[in-house]
Amino acid sequence: MIHRNAPLTPTGRLRLARCVVDDGWPLRRAAERSQVSHTTAARWAHRYRHHGAAGMTDRSSRPHHSPRRTPACVQDQILRMRREHHIGPLRLAARAAVAASTAHRILQRHGRPPLATLDRATGEPVRRYERSQPGELVHIDVKKLGRIPDGGGHKVLGRAAGRANQDRRNGTGYAYLHTALDDHSRLAYTENLPDEKAATCAAFLQRATDWFAARGVTVERVLTDNAWAYTKNTWRDTCRDLGISPRWTRPWRPQTNGKVERFHRTLLDEWAYQQPYTSEAERQAAFPDWLDWYNYHRPHTGISGHTPASRVTNLPEQHT
Repeated sequence: MIHRNAPLTPTGRLRLARCVVDDGWPLRRAAERSQVSHTTAARWAHRYRHHGAAGMTDRSSRPHHSPRRTPACVQDQILRMRREHHIGPLRLAARAAVAASTAHRILQRHGRPPLATLDRATGEPVRRYERSQPGELVHIDVKKLGRIPDGGGHKVLGRAAGRANQDRRNGTGYAYLHTALDDHSRLAYTENLPDEKAATCAAFLQRATDWFAARGVTVERVLTDNAWAYTKNTWRDTCRDLGISPRWTRPWRPQTNGKVERFHRTLLDEWAYQQPYTSEAERQAAFPDWLDWYNYHRPHTGISGHTPASRVTNLPEQHT
């Protein structure tokens, strides 16, 4: 990259060198014309004599020899620990007895991407994708959430009160949050249902499809995990009746359905656990407003700060 204050570009260097080498100009005269020093004019003339026009470009400033470079055995050790343990430069540096900046440069030199871009389980780069149009793919999943007993749970009354949810017979039980999330727009539809049985999931798909259709989105495919309810004929028959193609993630690969998994994490952080609630009814009463805010007003970092509704044709004009 040419420095912004550099008096010569590669074209100017070539013009200067040709004046000296081809036309026989004295070095000082050529230097004065190009407004550079005598030494600079001599350097470019020398390069032109030996390399021609190709020598007028900038060269790398990296030294030919680096006697103090980290030994190859230490570099191999750092790369091996990164591959086996999936840890960052700070922890690698402590184990290899080098500076954290040294470990960071070694990882960069060998093309190792940041941990944030890797799959936690496998250490492989995350392959991100996004459908080009709303409705091409809808992610569906269920989040099981412990209900809040009347009077408040552990956040209001203490940890002991929250143990009531662990009692399946006498406890307050669980809420099953069924979500359908559009891959392209991240537009989400969620219902709180009493279970995750096959009939319940199939009925939810029917209502979710109607909800998306009311907003101009035709669901073409749905992606689910391999839960029991999604592998039964009830689910397959409902997809067939709706003209939807069902898809399933690979076993033990929840990352494939990561968009709806990430939505559920946002849902927990910004609604379910955002404040202490005194009852399940109070928490559920706050959900429609939160979902409306998520779909229509909340900037989504996964789509460059836009709102999910802004990616669906004419949907912003339908909502006030």
